[in-house]
This record gives sequence, structure tokens and C-alpha cells, in this order.
Amino acid sequence: MSAAIATGRRHEAWAVVVAPVALGAVGLTVWQLLVGAGIVEEYLLPGPAAIAGEFSAFLPAIASGAAVTGLNAFFGLAVGSAVAVLLAALAQAARPVDGMLAPIVAALAVVPIVALAPVLNTMFGADSQIGRQVIAGVAAFTPVFLGTLRGLRQALPVHRDLMRVYAATGWQTLRTVTLPTALPHISTGLRIASSLAVISALVAEYFGGPRGGLGGLISTYAAQSAYARSWAFVIGAILLGVAFYLVTAGLERLASRHRAG
Repeated sequence: MSAAIATGRRHEAWAVVVAPVALGAVGLTVWQLLVGAGIVEEYLLPGPAAIAGEFSAFLPAIASGAAVTGLNAFFGLAVGSAVAVLLAALAQAARPVDGMLAPIVAALAVVPIVALAPVLNTMFGADSQIGRQVIAGVAAFTPVFLGTLRGLRQALPVHRDLMRVYAATGWQTLRTVTLPTALPHISTGLRIASSLAVISALVAEYFGGPRGGLGGLISTYAAQSAYARSWAFVIGAILLGVAFYLVTAGLERLASRHRAG
């Protein structure tokens, strides 16, 4: 029995770690061969070797740009998520509030970033990062709001009735019953919102404002036809998004374990 379990774990490790790494290595090799043979023009898609060289040469600039973009995404994610949780709690407690917020949330979900970014950058000034943080917050709001609202409605009626019997206040019911039940749903919404916040902050950096972020640097080097360098900054943006995702995925796992415990 133990041998079968050990074999299953080895197969799982292969599926989770080794297989994706091997597939990625094959893909990069084929990509480099296509560029080296001239089948794919380097100005259209630089080879992995050229991108890796630029990434190594401009690593300090990539790290600096990631810090700017990451800070904008973090502030937007934190504020947007906090507002979403608060409004979801109000919507769950009062049906009129829920009806009032529904069209607003639907509208925020389809706000085009490419249209909103220039407006906010103009509103807050060319040297301000606030417009980008607002855009990241708007992008993060909807998934966290919907996840929180769904989670808050998962509490069993018998638990709510029990709190009423003990003459608990609305805040006590929210803190001890409703919110712990909703925590896994909130963390799932946060995981989804984290990637949206990073993407939105990157896109917002294309439309004016300070040029220190990754999005602005990608645009600058692409305009200069330094395509390998531009792709190196794209890799930095991907790594930033993965970092946000992994952190929020870890929080989601902790929330699930807390509820199971």
C-alpha cells in the first residue's frame, strides 16, 4: 500500500513540476531554432537568447520598473478590495443596497482601461501615480465584490438564528459567523483580482504619466525598435504578475485550511 502511495506521489510530482518544465524547454528550443534559421524574423519575435541577454543587462532597470508597477498594483488591489468587501457586506445586509449596487458593479466590470487611463492621468497630473492606482483598484473591485457577496450568503440560516438567540449584534454575527464562512470566497476573488490589478497598472502606464513603470518602459523600447529589450521588460512584467498570483494563491490556501480546521 505504501509503495503504491509513493509511486502515485512520484507521478504527481512529474505531472506538476517536471512535465511543464520539459515542455517549456522544448518550446524555447524550437523558438530559438526558428529565429536562428531565419524562419521567424528577429524584428517580429526576438529569440530567447537575445531576450535573456537584454534581461540580464537591464535587470536593475527591470527591477526598478517592477517596483513602480507593483506598488501601483498593490495599492489599487488593497484599496479596491477593501471597498469591495465593505460594500458587499452592506449589500448582503440590506436588499435595497444590493439592488442599488448591482448596476454599478456591472458597469465597473466593463470599464475600458484604454479609455479610462488617459482621463485619470490628465485629472491627477502627469507626475502622479494615483490615476494608475485608481485603475488597478477599479479592476480589482468587481471579482472581490462578487466573491465576497457570494461568500457572505453561504452562512447557514440556523447559525444566524443561533446568534439571534444569543442576542448578538449585527457586527458580532458578521465577525464570528458570516465573515469566516466567506473567507475562502474572498481570497478566491482576491487571487483573481491580483492579476487584473497588475495588468491594469501595466496598461495604464502606456497612456501618459511618469515613465518609470514597466508598461511605460515596454512602450518606450518598442518605439525605439529595441524589440529584444522590450521583450525583456515583458518578462519582468510576467514575473511580477506571477508573484502577485502566488502570494494571493497562498492566502487562498490558508483561508481554505482555516475553514477546514
